[in-house]
Amino acid sequence: MAVSFCGKRLLLTRSNLFANPRRHGYIVLVPEIGEDLPEKNPLASPHGLPEFNNVTIEKCVGAIGQQAIAVEKSVRGIEERLEQATTGVAPALEDVIKDIIMPLEATGAPLETTWGIAKTLYLGNSSRMPTKSYLTIHERARGARRAKFNSLPIYRTLKGALEQDVATPKDGLSGEERRLLQKYVLEAKLSGIEVDGSSKLELNEILERLAQERSKFQGKRDVAVKKYQQLITDPALMKEFPPTLLQSLATDPSQAMKGPWKITLQPAVAHRFLEYCGDRTHRWNLWQADTRKCSIHTDKSLENSSHLEAIRALRKRQAKLLGYETFAHMSMETKMAGSVETVRNALEELHRYARPAADTELGALERFAGEQGFRGPLDIYDVPYWKRRHLATVHQFDQEALKDYFPLPRVLAGLFQLAEELFGVRIVERVGVDVWHEDVRFYDVLEATGDEPIAGFYTDFYSREDEKLAVPDHTGWMVGIGNRSVAAGSALPLAALICNFPAPLYGKPSLLTLDDVQTLFSRFGRGLQHLLTHCRYSDVAGLSNVEWDAVEVSGHVLTHLLYDAPTIQAISGHYTNEDPLPEPCVEAIQRRRSHLAGYRLCRELYHANLDLELHLSSDYWLDVTRALYPQYHPFPLDRKDAHPCSLLAIASGDWGAAYYGHLWARMIAADVYSAFAEAKEPEARAAVGRRFRETFLALGGGTHPAEVFRRFRGRDPSPTALLQTLGIYKPQAGGERPKQTPGKDEQHQQ
Repeated sequence: MAVSFCGKRLLLTRSNLFANPRRHGYIVLVPEIGEDLPEKNPLASPHGLPEFNNVTIEKCVGAIGQQAIAVEKSVRGIEERLEQATTGVAPALEDVIKDIIMPLEATGAPLETTWGIAKTLYLGNSSRMPTKSYLTIHERARGARRAKFNSLPIYRTLKGALEQDVATPKDGLSGEERRLLQKYVLEAKLSGIEVDGSSKLELNEILERLAQERSKFQGKRDVAVKKYQQLITDPALMKEFPPTLLQSLATDPSQAMKGPWKITLQPAVAHRFLEYCGDRTHRWNLWQADTRKCSIHTDKSLENSSHLEAIRALRKRQAKLLGYETFAHMSMETKMAGSVETVRNALEELHRYARPAADTELGALERFAGEQGFRGPLDIYDVPYWKRRHLATVHQFDQEALKDYFPLPRVLAGLFQLAEELFGVRIVERVGVDVWHEDVRFYDVLEATGDEPIAGFYTDFYSREDEKLAVPDHTGWMVGIGNRSVAAGSALPLAALICNFPAPLYGKPSLLTLDDVQTLFSRFGRGLQHLLTHCRYSDVAGLSNVEWDAVEVSGHVLTHLLYDAPTIQAISGHYTNEDPLPEPCVEAIQRRRSHLAGYRLCRELYHANLDLELHLSSDYWLDVTRALYPQYHPFPLDRKDAHPCSLLAIASGDWGAAYYGHLWARMIAADVYSAFAEAKEPEARAAVGRRFRETFLALGGGTHPAEVFRRFRGRDPSPTALLQTLGIYKPQAGGERPKQTPGKDEQHQQ
């Protein structure tokens, strides 16, 4: 995992293009244009927005080259001035900001914007920004960013400034400035700036080998996923599949009802197959292929066991060289939780309630299956199928039927109205803006009583098979194009929401599943945090510098708001006549969230703990798995199950020793949402919304998220709200309540 703070949260794609600096053995024949370009950004129009109609690969590469040179030149200039200052007197704190931070902001912010434009085009119109071209831009931008964070003279000066700030707090830095300097110092430390001599050479070798092992792990997993294909020709096996899913699986989409249908191990395909396939033998075949891929029990040339062990060993040595006990302890430097102990305590508290609930839920599910004619005990590969059947039969939840009530225009209007009511903003479409496709729209964000835009964002919602990037299990992104920066003058925060929803067809609008609606709310929540930031410096504004386990909080809060009955009604209406969603359907949507919630939470807790233990323990990965699995699963571990050998996010991606962060963010968001739930009257609810805007949406990475939470809630977070939301914990008078979870700042005080 790259345990560094990122100026922009990097997007996840099928090959982690935005996370791992790799060499792929090709040459991109696009020149890097630098000094010869005019000072004006060639990608910007007179009104300050990108000229997407005129953006080309050459212009993007040229602008990045020019801006990267400017960043590197600024770093060299600052280093020369610092080295010439031989008086031995540390610069005043105000001079540190004026002479170091502001010049770096002035050159860094434009580079981030060009990088954001390239990301937007890559996701929104890959025919105009192919993968190889984007990689050129990406690597050049990363190189320039490393230069400003890894300068020894700048590191020493900023570290000294932080020590001076502690000694003279009355005349010290603002909280945002302190966080900014801490970011620079921590970035440099985690990159090995304090390591020298032979240890430095060893660290560089470890990082190079680590990149190679991660690449091999991902490459083998991708091959294993593509290698498995099952062709189903019997329509009887597919009778329970919805038409849209049949069409996506059919070898010939025009013959969706006749087949044949191709089943693969792509996670989205495998999961849906287990949900809808009524034949238990076929479910078992797919499940065992999925859990045994990349193991010695299948194709030995694709085994990942050796790479997983190498990655663990290299990460452990990396952490030791940087002064940490383990890679997990190093990871906590960039997390809200702050310590392994805090994470373990929170996960243990959730598990205390989740496991009994899971056992009860599975008992009820097995009884239901028996009533429907199933014989024998359920196994793990049976649960998705019977879970869907139970939800549809007992709770009347039918995701396909509900789509007719969620046309995208209605959902979007309701979402914007919710933002206006809670956060005091207006969202107004602006026409005549340069865009990368005719489907794209642009919206200004204004204060509720103002006329001047304070931010803006693009939307590109419809899938386009030939030109838009489609990544399995990723139906939407929020791309930060431009961040707020005092050094960037009048530039406003700019973002893009890019999704792969079904396009309107035959006069019918885009109809969203509930999962699609959740994706939209989540990405919009993250977008608001980018757009409504009050931070002055781009390196801590919006989502920049937000700890990894807190970066998803705002998105999850919006998703929680989606499940309120008034919100569901406001964003829904039948696409033909706008008839309201029937009350039983509203209740079914709300029940879905708590359906088998204990079982699902146990699985999340298992993966979070597995990730932690793999980076804390030196035991063989299979021994770690065998020890943990029974604690979270009522089903026995199959002797050939090798699922850790294909866990991309943990081994090859950026979530090693950080996977718990997804669950942690949900826990924090549920506690935040509980303040909205407690506000019964519209005025009180609006007041909570304003407080949420003033804290989580405004403070960004300029304030530690533990402090942000305390300012919003007046206390430390607790797992109670998440357990209540999932229906796992119901408070009783005088009964024991889940414990609060102190944040990093409080632990240091203690």
